[in-house]
Amino acid sequence: MPKVHAIVIYPIKAFDGVPVVSNEITNGGALKYDRSFALRTKAGVLVNGKKFNRVHRVRTAYDLENLTAKFHLTETQKEYTFHLKDDAMLIGEVFSEYFSVTMSLVENIDSGFPDDGEAWGPTIVSLASLREVNTWFPELSLPELIRRFRPNIIVDDVPAFWEDNLFGAEETETEFTIGDVQCRGVNPCQRCVVPTRDTLAGTVTDTFQKTFATNRERTLPEWSERSRFNHYYRFCVNTRIANSEAHKFINVGDAIRLDDEGK
Repeated sequence: MPKVHAIVIYPIKAFDGVPVVSNEITNGGALKYDRSFALRTKAGVLVNGKKFNRVHRVRTAYDLENLTAKFHLTETQKEYTFHLKDDAMLIGEVFSEYFSVTMSLVENIDSGFPDDGEAWGPTIVSLASLREVNTWFPELSLPELIRRFRPNIIVDDVPAFWEDNLFGAEETETEFTIGDVQCRGVNPCQRCVVPTRDTLAGTVTDTFQKTFATNRERTLPEWSERSRFNHYYRFCVNTRIANSEAHKFINVGDAIRLDDEGK
């Protein structure tokens, strides 16, 4: 039986994640505190790894019970601890100086600031898939790969790429449940430049994208909907959760059931 092995949320978009054992669904169908905060420039540009490489050299630790974040700027060895709501202005000031661009910390508790504006539920991947990808990049550790791809939910007790069961043909969604939370799988996640980079330094792993795409095509399971791969640099599954599921919880150990048998 597929089950939730781990849950990771990323309170500030593009910054480090934090593992949790249980997480509530928000009114907007997102995981609580997942990308609920983001740094935004005066021009309205959100800070992400694609546009702001230096974000890789910021370490962040969270105390979600007290809603605080401790930032360590590895380039300068400066450290700051702030409350994510009460000290939003101070956070904006610190990172305006760090990025040399005026910016502020903004908040969207209901749906967060996802990359996919159509499917902002948790991204899902299997532990077996991560281990398979690790064989393509033996010089990288498994935790490093997880940090590069930034999944929310890691599934165990399934074969590699089992998560490809969670999407179908174009214009369709695949219904499944995690515990008692009704979810819909939407599409295989199109990846950007971020997974090609070392998560601690921002340096690029040469040929990462080409190596990944070549092996992804080679190992694509029979049950994968091949029509959804206009290219093979796709990994993890984007999902949608209806507002009706608000205030339910997803927990480590929850069983995952497809409406049909799946693989």
